Amino acid sequence: MTEPATVIIPDELKPSDGRFGSGPSLVRPEQVLALVEGPRAGLLGTSHRAAPVRSLVGALREGVAELFGLPPGYEVLLGDGGATAVWDALTFGLIEQRSQHAVSGEFGAKFAQAATAAPQLGQPTVIEVQPGRRALCQAEADVDVYAWTHNETSTGVMTPVLRPAGAAEGQLVVVDGTSGAGGLLMDAAQTDFYYFSPQKNFGADAGVWFAFASPAGVERIERIAAGGRWMPSFLSLSKALANSRKNQTLNTPGIAALILMEAQVNWLLEHGGLAWAHARTCQSSRVLYEWAEACPVAEPFVQEAVARSQVVVTIDFAESVDAARLVATLRANGIVDVDPYRSLGRNQLRVATFVSREPADVVKLTQCLDYLLDAWGVV
Repeated sequence: MTEPATVIIPDELKPSDGRFGSGPSLVRPEQVLALVEGPRAGLLGTSHRAAPVRSLVGALREGVAELFGLPPGYEVLLGDGGATAVWDALTFGLIEQRSQHAVSGEFGAKFAQAATAAPQLGQPTVIEVQPGRRALCQAEADVDVYAWTHNETSTGVMTPVLRPAGAAEGQLVVVDGTSGAGGLLMDAAQTDFYYFSPQKNFGADAGVWFAFASPAGVERIERIAAGGRWMPSFLSLSKALANSRKNQTLNTPGIAALILMEAQVNWLLEHGGLAWAHARTCQSSRVLYEWAEACPVAEPFVQEAVARSQVVVTIDFAESVDAARLVATLRANGIVDVDPYRSLGRNQLRVATFVSREPADVVKLTQCLDYLLDAWGVV
């Protein structure tokens, strides 16, 4: 049998860009140019309190509001750090007493763990399912927050942003946009706090988080802060809200990340916004799912078709295929970061089909997979 390192995939089969990572993700060259050309050139190294950077933040907040079609009264927040910081901030500043968590994978589990460990909160209800399945929140009388992930980056499970049937007034819906934000259609009015990092569909660097909050979410943030609950400044949603209203962050943000994200938001809006992005990721992911269903040694990991992610595709392989060998051989040919999630431990590939990905390159990827499987005689 041919060793992985000696299998050379013909250039005509290869994608134009071989980066298929689920985060950090592919960055379009045009985004990088925005760092040195155009209206934001020269901002690197500028104080985040200075007018040019605050102008950038203000434009980004307006762009996010337009992209997601925010209803009146919703506010765009941003802050320093990543998802872990937001999970902890939510335990301090948005969950009043108890929360309910629908866990479909690693990212939903981490927020549930943070809420469980928070000494100021009651023990949450955790609805957890096996990896590859979709968990849904259920109406519960004595919780004040329902929480889940829009798209589970670890497993490739997609969950709609819809208020749980029977949810009462005053019960907030908190959704981790994760890898779904910017690549999936959603109704912002169905959530009270939707948060995400920019290194997925927005193709930016990490180190900053974005969110939008409903009037009820804003009221909860301000009321908890006014009530005297102790919280670290870095994890204070009320401080993030106050600084965001000034178009700034508590500490210096990654200005490069903000410029990269602004270029992406503008690109999305120019092409038709979330509706265009949704159609594009649907097209790309469909190519992979149809390939897996037709391949005799592969199948989609997520069995329920409506729960299959449009932006992170997970494909299981039969025992006759060594997925680790497949990953290594693809990497040797310049096609990278299609490894399964590190703690999932499955014989599979995980492929990002974020909005920056050209759908034609996804077709090319399936041709490369066919070439290797055929070369190894496993199909």
